[in-house]
Amino acid sequence: MLHLQSASSARWLAQVDRHLDTILIDHAHCEKKAAGTAMNLMFAYPGNEPLCRELAEIVVEELDHFRQVLDLLARRSIRFRALRASNYGRQLNELAHKQDPGRAIDRMLIASLIEARSCERFALLRDHVADRELAEFYGSLFESEARHHSTYVQFARELADGATVDARLSELAASEAEIIERGDSLPRMHS
Repeated sequence: MLHLQSASSARWLAQVDRHLDTILIDHAHCEKKAAGTAMNLMFAYPGNEPLCRELAEIVVEELDHFRQVLDLLARRSIRFRALRASNYGRQLNELAHKQDPGRAIDRMLIASLIEARSCERFALLRDHVADRELAEFYGSLFESEARHHSTYVQFARELADGATVDARLSELAASEAEIIERGDSLPRMHS
């Protein structure tokens, strides 16, 4: 369903255990970036009204998630602040073709993989953290992230034939798995 080619490692859960506050702050930044990605795609492809309508829904939902994480941070007296981003998103985006239609397909598929990894990590957090509020919160986000993943894949399939999209998704997913395996020393949602 999620098109991921690897599972998150115990290394990441150890980062969660040691740096939960930082992971939560980074999660807020990730929701903001996810809204920005959907918005950027709306600007890039304004002639596709169904895409723009669906992306507008994703923007609203991601910004609502951002607000929910900010509220969670406030309840826990964790100050929201700037963090240096992990290399994950940059490394994925460097894989995108430079010209359309390949670029459009890749942008959709890369967004789908980021959503899929978030979905997988939210499920891990739901099952791993002892804190019931956090477990319930992450459980509540799982479905929307999976839906966002599917939406991006669906729109990529409207830009090219299914076999082409599936082959490219497999290539990008293999690269995404390598990036996750290398990891990042920074404790981040996608480290």
